[in-house]
Amino acid sequence: MQDQVLAEEKTEFKRSLSLLDSTLIVSGSMIGSGVFIVTADMARNLGSSGWLLMLWVLTGVLTVAAALSYGELAGMMPKAGGQYIYIQRAFGSLTGFVYGWTVFMVIQTGTIAAVAVAFTKYTAVFIPSLSPENVLFMLGPVKISAGSLFAIASLVLLTWLNSRGVQSGKLVQNLFTSAKLISLLGLIVIGIAVGTQSGQLSANFADAWNATTTAADGSVVPLAGLALLLAFGTSMIGSLFSADAWNNVTFIAGEIKNPRRNIPLALLFGTLIVTVIYFLANVSYLSMLPLKGSPTATDILGRGIQFADADRVATAAVSTLFGDVAVAVMAVLIMISTFGCNNGLILAGARLYYAMAKDGLFLKQAAELNKNAVPGKALWFQCIWGSVLCLSGRYGDLLDYCTFASLIFYMITIAGLFRLRRTEPNAERPYRAFGYPFIPALYIGATLLICVILLYTKTFNTGMGLLIAGLGIPVYFFAMRGRG
Repeated sequence: MQDQVLAEEKTEFKRSLSLLDSTLIVSGSMIGSGVFIVTADMARNLGSSGWLLMLWVLTGVLTVAAALSYGELAGMMPKAGGQYIYIQRAFGSLTGFVYGWTVFMVIQTGTIAAVAVAFTKYTAVFIPSLSPENVLFMLGPVKISAGSLFAIASLVLLTWLNSRGVQSGKLVQNLFTSAKLISLLGLIVIGIAVGTQSGQLSANFADAWNATTTAADGSVVPLAGLALLLAFGTSMIGSLFSADAWNNVTFIAGEIKNPRRNIPLALLFGTLIVTVIYFLANVSYLSMLPLKGSPTATDILGRGIQFADADRVATAAVSTLFGDVAVAVMAVLIMISTFGCNNGLILAGARLYYAMAKDGLFLKQAAELNKNAVPGKALWFQCIWGSVLCLSGRYGDLLDYCTFASLIFYMITIAGLFRLRRTEPNAERPYRAFGYPFIPALYIGATLLICVILLYTKTFNTGMGLLIAGLGIPVYFFAMRGRG
């Protein structure tokens, strides 16, 4: 009898995550490598400090609007699997499966791989042998570098830590998220304080709304009208990637205390914190570096934000204050940031596959909880596929694939909010979406426009994201064959 009780206990998640823990999972999963890198490409595309900051503001507004809408769904369905559960309830098991399939194939694992690649890139500052150029051997057309193997090793370590229980994962998450939040705030305060005295911030805003796009050879083309809209929408892929993964907290609803209250609040607090930090971080960059630069310049100020070495804007900015030591300082900060980010992604993602397996829509072993009350096998399935994606080493491509696919399903999920209001008007809703129906509708409309722009300007990579999602349809029917 006692053995039976113990067996039953092992099959239940333990509700041990507080509101603070949940908020740190939201913000920690969002802050990875993007905010330190993507501003360079955005600056080349827009050539304007005003439009650059407007882009980060719009990204924050859309992210918070989506989080407010998800809060209602989270309150209705505080179960492990989160967004998968919401989509399935609103639109049926096929749509739910296609979402879960896409999360496993590219959204979650692609983000994990991209962040692991970034972690390795900055570790290579201290261990040069981890450079992508250090190819150890070829596996067919795939180059196996020391950096790829190191990225995979980081995923294995974090997966092992999270397989030891949610408390282990929580400890790593809280520690690393707190460290990077404090470090980012320090960067912001110092950067803005110094920049305002130097006059660099004022200089960058002397012609704040004159948009231009700058090619790799330094040639400049003015932007206006449709061309500006296309450049603005295309540039958002970077900021949206940087602000993605906020929804991961919904995956672990089964382990959060008082989830009907704490998940909506964690979504709101976490996304607000990151929105403010991202905006101020970019003000800090503009305080320390000129926005515009030349690819042929030999000094940091001459290259500006647009042509910061290897797009490492944060490193270039801090170098204006601390010289060469800034390279090591920022490398450590980004290593902390990306390691903590991946911990949150790994912790949360496995819970979605667990929920799918419970419904018979994923490998059945993923539905098992190990002795530490976590989906251990789901964690390792995720680790294996994420490791395969690490071998590509293509940060930019992974960014495009997973961000575009995420946007599609964010829209579908928020559309589910409208559907459930109509089909289940009497369902318990401890929290109702703020600004409904206007804010959710605004999010869907704005995100749809961004997706159309990305399909036009980044056709191959976004098309690949759609193709991967679409492949989930025949896989679903294949998996369901023979079932009553």
